[in-house]
Amino acid sequence: MANKSKDKLTQVSVKIGAALGKADKQARLHAHKLAQASEVTKEELEAIAKHVDALKKQLAKTTDRLKKVLST
Repeated sequence: MANKSKDKLTQVSVKIGAALGKADKQARLHAHKLAQASEVTKEELEAIAKHVDALKKQLAKTTDRLKKVLST
């Protein structure tokens, strides 16, 4: 009888270990995908920031030109 309980315990332990292994693999995959997505997002934000800076410069130039025309 002690052998049967050890066998069942071993089977349950194997199932638990397999479930933990699958969960760990999924967690690593999701973490990797999240890291890739954050890297792409960072690059896009940098591109948008550059574009906004260019628009600010253009707006400043246009404002200066408009001030010159209006003051004349």
